[in-house]
Amino acid sequence: MSQGPGKAKRGIPSKEENFNEWYPFIVEAAELVDKRYPIKGMDVWRPYGWKTMKLIDALTHREMERTDHEEVNFPLLIPENLLDRENALVARLKRAREEGVDPDDLRDEEEEGGFKKEVYWVKHAGENELDIPMFLRPTSETAMYTMFPLWIRSHKDLPLKVYQMVNTFRYETKQTRSFIRVREIHFFEAHTAHADEADATRQIEQDLEIVDTIMHDLCLPVIKAKRPLWDTFPGAWYTIGIDAVMPNGRTLQVASCHHYQDQWAKAFDLTYENLDAQQQHCHQTTYGMSERLLGAVVGMHGDENGLIMPPAVAPFQVVVCPMIKKNSEVDTVAAAEELAAKLRRHGLRVKVDSRDIRAGQKYYDWEIKGVPLRLDLGPRDLAQGTAYAARRTGGKEPIPLDGIEEACLSILEEISEELRRRSHAHMNDVVQPLPPINLNDDTYVLEGEVKDGHIYELPFDGTDAHAETIERLTGFAFLGDSTDEYESERPCHMSGTPTRRRVLLAKTY
Repeated sequence: MSQGPGKAKRGIPSKEENFNEWYPFIVEAAELVDKRYPIKGMDVWRPYGWKTMKLIDALTHREMERTDHEEVNFPLLIPENLLDRENALVARLKRAREEGVDPDDLRDEEEEGGFKKEVYWVKHAGENELDIPMFLRPTSETAMYTMFPLWIRSHKDLPLKVYQMVNTFRYETKQTRSFIRVREIHFFEAHTAHADEADATRQIEQDLEIVDTIMHDLCLPVIKAKRPLWDTFPGAWYTIGIDAVMPNGRTLQVASCHHYQDQWAKAFDLTYENLDAQQQHCHQTTYGMSERLLGAVVGMHGDENGLIMPPAVAPFQVVVCPMIKKNSEVDTVAAAEELAAKLRRHGLRVKVDSRDIRAGQKYYDWEIKGVPLRLDLGPRDLAQGTAYAARRTGGKEPIPLDGIEEACLSILEEISEELRRRSHAHMNDVVQPLPPINLNDDTYVLEGEVKDGHIYELPFDGTDAHAETIERLTGFAFLGDSTDEYESERPCHMSGTPTRRRVLLAKTY
């Protein structure tokens, strides 16, 4: 692994040359989590990481309140019979999809179609065996939809829009990776019930607008793609996945929206009395996100020197470093505290680093943690009425102490814009057109090279067999139909049929 002299001293792997080593090193070196807890895939959140996650949560809380969702908190344990009910529903919907029939024409069967193989079981209370085993929630459809019929009776009770932020548990068998693939997941889930399909569809549209707002604050461009039928959750009519693009070109699903139509309502007897005094099933949606958002922030914005925190979610947006010199007549620490208080009054999150250590060590500590803006304050700076500002995205300059609050706010917005510019440039570089595929002597041939580190787009209106051929030839998986179609029709990559569908291929986490 190649490193510059400074990196070798610090021991930071090269992000550009070995992202798979850089990522786990940085999440621990920046004190986001500690992975030494004695259960694999269950990391301990350290204060800096937890504060970052709570700030991300605050963005979500803000959007939920703005869109009239109400927060709830459901129990962690769910009885086994509810999981059986979910499994039966999911298995029936999956079978109906495979056979191309109406799910209502099929009966529930004993088949593991949901989370049964992934859950953690609780079968004893002390020394007593439980009559009905329980499990730790992998998500909350079954728990919530057991209660919804008790809350919804009339059209006046609709729409019902609730959300919660909780930990969920899934027995992940693949290699774990902090924030990206864990067994205890910090999870946001919104569940809604509506009078009809059209109102539920409007909710999905609102969810995607919420995604745009949150990702803007996180400075993350994302791909929103309607998953192909074979990758749609069997309990959903359709699924829209929201994927961030990591530095190595792989996509990371950070959120998803499901439109359920009325299938779950039928399984859980969720009805309401409409305006004609008739009972009618609700239509439902879910919208979920997880700590993968933080994984995407780490991966997208970090560099060879550590994290770069988007100002909106940086635990400390500004760190003030007083230059401490022995026998100095100037109390730089007191001046730094006064400056910090002034900035806090303007709503900024500020840390004063008054440790009596070398300035270079302070700089390294805050650089690896990704604090957006550092203000150095020494006797000479105070004499000149300035602070020396160092941006984590690069660039240093003295700024006047008079009016420094507005200057800091302006610099932080410039840092956010720079992170957006960089991440969008990466996205534009990664997404490439798929080389042509031609049929030669009854054999499909890829006329060009596909490379790791890229996402490929293509106009596609072909068959499932065509899709399988593309996946086999490229080694990439169908991510789905981008919600951003082509502006005009193009010939399908396989059939030649004119289409505006813009389909994406990727390698995923």
